[in-house]
Amino acid sequence: MSRSHRSGRLPIGTIPGLVMLAILIILVVAMWRAGDAGDGDTAGGGVVAQQQPDYSYAERRETGDPFALGPVDAPVGLVVFSDYQCPFCAQWSRETLPVMKERAEAGELRIEWRDVNVYGPASKRAAMASYAAAEQGRFWEFHDALFDGGRTRSERDLSEAALVALAGQLGMDTERFAADMISPQAAEEIARNEELGIEHGASATPVFILGGSPMVGAQPVEVFLDAHETALETSGGG
Repeated sequence: MSRSHRSGRLPIGTIPGLVMLAILIILVVAMWRAGDAGDGDTAGGGVVAQQQPDYSYAERRETGDPFALGPVDAPVGLVVFSDYQCPFCAQWSRETLPVMKERAEAGELRIEWRDVNVYGPASKRAAMASYAAAEQGRFWEFHDALFDGGRTRSERDLSEAALVALAGQLGMDTERFAADMISPQAAEEIARNEELGIEHGASATPVFILGGSPMVGAQPVEVFLDAHETALETSGGG
């Protein structure tokens, strides 16, 4: 589990999430090992499938992707399946994402963000809002604001009015933002991201595909850095 939960008592509200995550880990690892039993392994306290089929086909590598960071031709890709009401996603975004962004900015990583919205309508509204922010070139800033302080926002704070107000606080054109948020283009993009998550078994969050290998849960920074280094060496980009 991620570092902020290593000691002390867990808040009661996180227990269902922990149970869901534990079940997901068992199911996902079993599924990904089915085609190559016995060759899997774990590393650094995280669940990392090794010597498994290559899942890098989940990467789109599309020029102009509004939810991506880093060169289209970066040697390693990272697909993130997330939800704006997921506390573990918020935690990962605070602790690990900044370090992975540095790798992307250095040209060593392509990050592609995919919201799967497993928590329901409020999550979908937030994802639609993130699309509207991306239309103004502000996706990552808006994303960070939704996960401010490594915490999720309440459902009331994810209402359409509240999301538009947040865009205004960040200096965006709120009239354009409100229109883009409910546009057919936003709905189409969010649905496409959800379908990709379903295709890869992301029924809970966060789930990652790094260098073609699946990873489950908000593992410590070191786990992702080690996995990235390994993927860089394999790709010849290290």
